[in-house]
Amino acid sequence: EVQLVESGGGLVQPGGSLRLSCVASGFTFSNYAMSWLRQAPGKGLEWVSAINSGGGRTYYAGSVKGRFTISRDDAKNTLYLQLNSLKTEDTAMYYCAREGSQYYSSADYLSRNYWGQGTQVTVSS
Repeated sequence: EVQLVESGGGLVQPGGSLRLSCVASGFTFSNYAMSWLRQAPGKGLEWVSAINSGGGRTYYAGSVKGRFTISRDDAKNTLYLQLNSLKTEDTAMYYCAREGSQYYSSADYLSRNYWGQGTQVTVSS
C-alpha cells in the first residue's frame, strides 16, 4: 500500500530554517510528481510546492517562492522541502502528497489521492 511519512517539523524562530522529509513506499516513487501542501490553524489546505518526476521542473506558491526549495532523492524514495527565512505565517501542518502522473498540474488535483500524516511547523518568537 502507498505510504508517505513526513518528518522534520518543529518550533523555530522567525528567520530560521527547517528541512522537511517525506519517505515514500508502496509505489514506484521515481515515476510520480510530488507536492507539499500545508494547512494553517483555522484555514483551508494550501498547495505549497511541486516537483516533477526526475526533478526537472519545480513549482512554488507565490508566498514561498525564493524562500523554500523542493527536491527529491529517488534512490532513497524521499521528498524534501527546505524552508528558509521562515515567517510566522508559515506556521502550519505540512503534508506531502503523490500527484497523479509524472507531471504536476493544478487542474489534476482530484488525482492527488495519497497523503502523509503531516508534520507540524511552528514559527514563533
